[in-house]
Amino acid sequence: MNIKTIVNWKLYFTILSASIISILAIIPFILNIQGELLNDVPMPLPLTMLIIVAQSALLFAILIFIGLKLSTKLGFQIPIVEKLVAKEKIDFNVKPLIKISVILGSLTGVAIILFDLILSRVGLESIFKEISVPIWQGFLASFYGGINEEIVMRLFFMTFIVWLLTKIIGSKGKIIENNLIVWTAIIVAALLFGIGHLPITSELVTITPLIIFRALLLNGIAGIVFGWLYWKKGLESAMIAHFSADIIIYVCLPFILMVL
Repeated sequence: MNIKTIVNWKLYFTILSASIISILAIIPFILNIQGELLNDVPMPLPLTMLIIVAQSALLFAILIFIGLKLSTKLGFQIPIVEKLVAKEKIDFNVKPLIKISVILGSLTGVAIILFDLILSRVGLESIFKEISVPIWQGFLASFYGGINEEIVMRLFFMTFIVWLLTKIIGSKGKIIENNLIVWTAIIVAALLFGIGHLPITSELVTITPLIIFRALLLNGIAGIVFGWLYWKKGLESAMIAHFSADIIIYVCLPFILMVL
């Protein structure tokens, strides 16, 4: 096996570099939310953060490698970055892709806020009241959501689930045109996306069945939208949509509340 052809290494290191930058960008947000817990760690805070960044970078290095390896086989695309790293002319109009991604992402962010408001009316306290961070930290954290969470949930988990289902079912033909397999993967990844937010939620509120329901509902909505975009438009589309949703939640909402 030729190591040079295992994956597209230019694409791999471009995505990995973006993920590491995003890990660094979310540090202020983490320190604000979990600063007290980190202060209890028996080592200097800078060293703790260095270890966290190194461990995260290693994890993403592995997940990106697996995700790229499988996505290439299955037919999922990363159209813009693939063209850029190959220094090829982008032979399709990028603007419609960006437009639909921003629109669907923004609508997803608004939907999450509205559903959270509805749930707060029936006695479930809004999670956004518990998250108090400066707008600039929310902006930086949005890059982590858009890039790193999409690497984990779409490039890795959703792609892996599709691959696993094809092995179990023995699907033939073009796999990404098998609606049943792909939609199953989208929904499973969306549920995992919701479950994945429970640890940080537990730092803010007590976990109850209603809290779990809210996490699955709100993040599940987002996961389905982002999963569909990954399937139909490519990974960048899901990343842009996720980033847009986070901007609505962590930048626009706090700004509106501050003004009001």
